[in-house]
Amino acid sequence: MGQRLRVLDVGMGQGTQALRLARAGHQVTGVEQDSTMLAVAREALAAEPEGIRGRMRLVEGDGRDTGVHFLPGSFDLVLCHGVLMYVEEPDALVAGLARMLAPGGLLSLLVRNADALAMRPGLGGDWAGALASFDCTAYTNRLGLDVRADRLDALTGTLAGIGAPLHAWYGVRVFTDTAPDDAEVPDDVEVLLAAEERAGRTDPYRGVAALLHLCGVRG
Repeated sequence: MGQRLRVLDVGMGQGTQALRLARAGHQVTGVEQDSTMLAVAREALAAEPEGIRGRMRLVEGDGRDTGVHFLPGSFDLVLCHGVLMYVEEPDALVAGLARMLAPGGLLSLLVRNADALAMRPGLGGDWAGALASFDCTAYTNRLGLDVRADRLDALTGTLAGIGAPLHAWYGVRVFTDTAPDDAEVPDDVEVLLAAEERAGRTDPYRGVAALLHLCGVRG
């Protein structure tokens, strides 16, 4: 096993990602404000072996309140995946997360790509929707909620300004964004994943991905 990391997963949802990291031997703290999601995570954790349960801590709270719960520099890795789209002004949240990082620590963000908002309606034949998406950052997600997207250039500037400059970025869901949520897993899923992974790190494909994965490193 490699280095055991202190991980903070902000907006962990039902804890799928946090549990995976705990199973890999890392010390994981998951933060979630939705009580229903937190209950699912607690139930999943209770079914794990004692060693894994001992490596994982669950906290009910808002990602903007990390300074209340944790000391600066307490973590080697901070994850914030699928959260920024629900935050109207994300800069303060991102800055707070960066303060949680030890020197050399990694901040991992997964956001909706504002530079590609026209792709989903365009591929679905909604031409009016595609045209309206070019010059805005607002959209309606699959849950019917009005949320927002982020631009790569803006987040790059934010990361530089908080002392965790962008180290690498990837596209996520380049080819599969229009697949229905209840789609069956295809027989050639490994080939599909290989194609997505290759596109996600290759220009120009990654630039039109539905989501962006940005990694900033604390100086």
